[in-house]
Amino acid sequence: MKTIRCFIALDLPREAIREIKEIQKKIKKQNLFIGKFTESGNLHLTLKFLGEIEEDKISEVKEKLKEIQFEEFDARLGELGIFSKKFIKIIWIKLDGKRIFDLQKQIDESLKGLFIPEARFMSHVTIARVKNVKDRNALIDYIKKIKSKSAEFKVKEFFLKKSTLMPEGPIYEDILKIELKSSDDKKDK
Repeated sequence: MKTIRCFIALDLPREAIREIKEIQKKIKKQNLFIGKFTESGNLHLTLKFLGEIEEDKISEVKEKLKEIQFEEFDARLGELGIFSKKFIKIIWIKLDGKRIFDLQKQIDESLKGLFIPEARFMSHVTIARVKNVKDRNALIDYIKKIKSKSAEFKVKEFFLKKSTLMPEGPIYEDILKIELKSSDDKKDK
């Protein structure tokens, strides 16, 4: 049976993407590493990576995600960072907002039995993939100095996405959009 590479994610609004693009430009000007910056259309927060799953399992995932009842919430861009000072492979920007973790837990809970819960979820958006570092300490110091303008925004939906790996980079397609409950809905009742 055919498999599809899938993940569940939050897309970022234009203002957050614009701020990330500015940060990427600043880092690029420093010329401290060889690698690839994440394209605007691929900037997202992965809530859960599902991996290669069979097509028939996708409909089961969709049904479980549709049952999630979660209210929209605020999030903002946070600090920049890397995972390992020894082997710098990813440069990320944190997405702040406590409710992001609550939503991720609820997604894990809804998919229990189908997928293993996330061991250590970190709310980050990959902004660059590093192949080779020219000056590790200079790169680390520079990343620490960058402060994002706190582009605050409302999270109103999340997506089940398909990822097709291509030589020039991944192509993401939305399979399912799950809208979060509006806080206005609550006020009306």
